[in-house]
Amino acid sequence: MPRIFSDPEAIADDIIREVGTRLVVGLPLGLGKANHIVNALYQRAASDRSIHLTIFTALTLEKPTPSADLERRFIEPVIDRLFGGYPDLDYARALHAKALPPNIEVIEFFFLAGKWLGNAYPQQHYISANYTHASSYLLTRGVNVIAQLVAKRVVDGQTRYSLSSNTDTTLDLMKARSEGRIAFKIVAQVNSELPFMPGQGDLASDEFHAVLDSPETDFPLFAPPSEPVSDTKYAIGLHSAGLIRDGGTLQIGIGQVGDALAQGLIVRHRDNKAYREVMSRLAPEQPLREAGPFTAGLYGVSEMFVEAFLALIDAGVLKREVDGALLHAAFFLGPKSFYRALREMKPGQIERIQMVPVSFTNQLYGGEDAKRHSRVDARFVNNAMMATLMGAAISDGLDTGQVVSGVGGQYNFVAQAFALEGARSMLTLESTRGSGKTAASNIRWSYGHTTIPRHLRDVIITEYGVADLWGKSDADVIAAMLCVADSRFQPELMRQAKDAGKLPKAYEIPVAHRENFPDRITAALKPSRDAGLLPAFPFGSDFTDVEQRLIPALQILKEATASKLSLLELAWQGFRAGPPDAETAAGLARLQLDRPQSFSDRLYRALVSAALARSRNN
Repeated sequence: MPRIFSDPEAIADDIIREVGTRLVVGLPLGLGKANHIVNALYQRAASDRSIHLTIFTALTLEKPTPSADLERRFIEPVIDRLFGGYPDLDYARALHAKALPPNIEVIEFFFLAGKWLGNAYPQQHYISANYTHASSYLLTRGVNVIAQLVAKRVVDGQTRYSLSSNTDTTLDLMKARSEGRIAFKIVAQVNSELPFMPGQGDLASDEFHAVLDSPETDFPLFAPPSEPVSDTKYAIGLHSAGLIRDGGTLQIGIGQVGDALAQGLIVRHRDNKAYREVMSRLAPEQPLREAGPFTAGLYGVSEMFVEAFLALIDAGVLKREVDGALLHAAFFLGPKSFYRALREMKPGQIERIQMVPVSFTNQLYGGEDAKRHSRVDARFVNNAMMATLMGAAISDGLDTGQVVSGVGGQYNFVAQAFALEGARSMLTLESTRGSGKTAASNIRWSYGHTTIPRHLRDVIITEYGVADLWGKSDADVIAAMLCVADSRFQPELMRQAKDAGKLPKAYEIPVAHRENFPDRITAALKPSRDAGLLPAFPFGSDFTDVEQRLIPALQILKEATASKLSLLELAWQGFRAGPPDAETAAGLARLQLDRPQSFSDRLYRALVSAALARSRNN
């Protein structure tokens, strides 16, 4: 039976006593970290240089840190409300302060997007890895401790613990241990908010060496609120929804495009006429490949289990069972409503959601025949930051070598798509970034870093449509990519391709694709937006009503800062406005601008008032 502790320092002492002073600690990706245990181990190593502590993990979760005054006014109450009780990780604090002790090493294979840009230590200690390779790297380094957050349940007088949010690498490591390839101890920290998930991660207590279980170390789960789905992301999601085949298999990657795709599938299923109408406005020149409602339904197999999958189950879209499951997944992360829904599910419902090792979701070998049989017509949907005209994708880093996030499972799913008959890899990206004079194309002629090489090009989707690159020549691929690029950048991209001799000199972009501008997307989606089919928060929000109204206004203000003239126009509009109406007054009060005390307060008040007015008129 495991040793039960109520004090983090006591369990840290026990770990060191049992394992020794050379600690190689594996922490699950994202939500599943045992924060109090790893903090206690960190503090012991920081105060005793004879201890060498290696922390191997991914996706270290941290509370948002506002940089500007207006951002601080908006986000600090949200942070207090949603993250107030979440314990910070001491090793992350030290990394930000550039004060990590020399006897402590921190290694990650996937970053919280953009969090460690410009910080030398994380960049130098990052390991570029497919998600499925992370456990083997831990084995090579001699992992001797896994510290995991767990859910607890007593069944017939016997205590059981669930790996819950993170079966991903832990189950693969436990398999290696059972085969005698490694010896390590699993220590757990019980969390009352963590859903108890049935399946392979439902473990007997004797699998654990020690357990930290105390009300004093219980804490609210990290719960990032859902972000509003923009017109651009909805357009990408709707285009993607037109490629999902009834009776097929679905994987969704991290990001708001997943929410947009799920809502697009729900509209397609529940109001097929409305779906066809919005697609006729969005892409009149592009015939729909898959447009009908879902009779057989979809089966989900995805490394990440996002809240959108619950909505697909509720809508009757995800209903094709494989071995009694509608969804197999390896980890989850989401808003508070997502965790609550899982905790409150009835046994018959939650048993159809099976948490499994990442080796199961992300690769074919290991039960390959069964996987091939079940993963019919698979569609693997993942996000990219940029793509080249010849179909290479950039998803994890920059050409400077700086890592933005990580490869994660993206390459796994692209390779799986090529290995499965009838499967497709669908990489999505916004065609541009920035606004006004700072706008730049995310479709490049070439780029000095690649995540997915061009020989694995398949389907790339932007807000302007679908570029089907499967089996096409370089010239045909370039032509297809130009058709989904923003028209502000098409001429220069086409010139570069022609200068390189990769596109015929006489080639011209088809007339139907020369109007790829953001305003066209907004106009195409507006009737569906107005009808409530494409809400900003399709699956609910942890933001208050006032905050939800402020978000698009603050986005307008952010875009205006790219141009001094636009900012002056916004300020002038605000200063000329009369007394605020009730909605504007509520927004100003939320930002503590209802009683301005300084000129900067008055300027912010004017800018926010004007931005709120514009957002209501959009």
